[in-house]
Amino acid sequence: MSPPGHDVRTGSGAGADVAVAVDEGVEFPVPADGEVWAVGAVVLGADGRAFAQRRGPHRRLFPDCWDIIGGHVEPGESLLDALAREIEEETGWRLRRVRRLFGITTWTGDDGAGTRHEADYLVEVDGDLRRPALEWAKHTAYDWFGPGDLPRLTENRAPGEYLIHDLIAKALRDHPDG
Repeated sequence: MSPPGHDVRTGSGAGADVAVAVDEGVEFPVPADGEVWAVGAVVLGADGRAFAQRRGPHRRLFPDCWDIIGGHVEPGESLLDALAREIEEETGWRLRRVRRLFGITTWTGDDGAGTRHEADYLVEVDGDLRRPALEWAKHTAYDWFGPGDLPRLTENRAPGEYLIHDLIAKALRDHPDG
């Protein structure tokens, strides 16, 4: 039995023209002119643990912090296309299914680039989850996080800057039955 929802074909760039299952009720906002958007993906392994990667110490935004897969939406790119592209660029995996939208966050980074809107999703991917092909120039490590590992996700973050911690905690708490 297939999950409720529908398949969508991704557009351009890495992962182009791939059918991605999108569960019923999952939304992909359309950026307004002049808005800067980012997407994020929480990937759960078969054991229910969540994937995160550590940003390099020389990154302008959130140096040496744990992060989910994701990045900026390019001009003219849909959020779904950006999600597929970022997953493939950052891990070598292919987006297979978008299960849910966790929410949309508006934030301002410490890089002077202004306000961003970020849509974060729970996704399923195809590929060898034991061997992600990280962008080693941008990330220094990866790990899988369960409930007991959550405090590590706040390393090098100021109090109240726990978006990644909170997203992964929510994914673990609301773990779908698969």
